[in-house]
Amino acid sequence: MDIRQIIQPIADQVNQLGTPEVVNHWGHPFFMSIVILAMGSFAGIAGWKARLTSDVEVEAKSRADHRKVAPLMSIFLALGYSGGLISLVVQDQPLLESPHFWTGSAVLILLAINALISYTGFFGDKVALRTTHAYVGSGILALLLIHAALGLKLGLAI
Repeated sequence: MDIRQIIQPIADQVNQLGTPEVVNHWGHPFFMSIVILAMGSFAGIAGWKARLTSDVEVEAKSRADHRKVAPLMSIFLALGYSGGLISLVVQDQPLLESPHFWTGSAVLILLAINALISYTGFFGDKVALRTTHAYVGSGILALLLIHAALGLKLGLAI
């Protein structure tokens, strides 16, 4: 059973809702751009602010903010990933062929790795792992911008 066969029953239900074509086509990019720009930039800035400040209170608040927003952003990105797949099936488009699919998949894999690094407590608060986490997180945000550009190109092509 391939991915399309798994998603098709959900796409059929979406089609039965009578959702306007513009929503089927641009809903995913609209909502994901909010997640990427608002939550992504907030999580990234809070994380780096915590790393770079010498003010103990600012560091604590920034770390707390990062810990609140980054996991929620990751959940929304995972949900948006599945929503994007559903959107493609609804529009009768190929799933695994676009670079947008592959960058989205890479983002989720990197988010999982970064979450694992964080949830281990950086293996005893090792500086090298905190640095790795920061740079992988920044790389994810950069990849998300590339992903968004590829998604815009895909959206304009279909």
